[in-house]
Amino acid sequence: MLGCPSHNGNGDGKLVARVTPILEMMGSRVIHMGESGMGLAGKLANNYLLAISNIATAEAMNLGQKLGLEPEKLAELINTSSGACWPSKVNNPVKGISPGAPAERDFEGGFGVSLMRKDLGLAMKAAEESGAALELADVAKSLYDRVEESEKGKDFSVVYKWLEERGVSSGNGNGGRSRR
Repeated sequence: MLGCPSHNGNGDGKLVARVTPILEMMGSRVIHMGESGMGLAGKLANNYLLAISNIATAEAMNLGQKLGLEPEKLAELINTSSGACWPSKVNNPVKGISPGAPAERDFEGGFGVSLMRKDLGLAMKAAEESGAALELADVAKSLYDRVEESEKGKDFSVVYKWLEERGVSSGNGNGGRSRR
């Protein structure tokens, strides 16, 4: 994601084209989002969605298994249906579903919970400043804060393990305690 003027001062529109090969050395795609600051805006919106969809994937995989579904079958269903998303396809939090995902390495490496908390906090601040409503942000932030306490340094998909160990899903109306 890139935010910069589309021209180099003389109005020829070649600035983005000129810097794209350099930026492609750092990532596989370069998307010009508009003027300066719009790349950051895109990153914050994308990572906000990632924060929420990661939690939803963890909860859905946990729920399905608690209801008796095999994780491989549940992942197949989700990933070929309307629930498909990056956390379910590429970074599935259940070991054995997504080869190479942090779940395969006890959630070591990857995008740390602390980084997700930082990006979520930045998105929340940007939303406040711009007047955008983020109804799920406070719940997600609280969950990532609690996960970070016990899973510091782990990939953010460790939310699944954290939920599984507690035998609850967030928002059960019982203060995070199981109703068993």
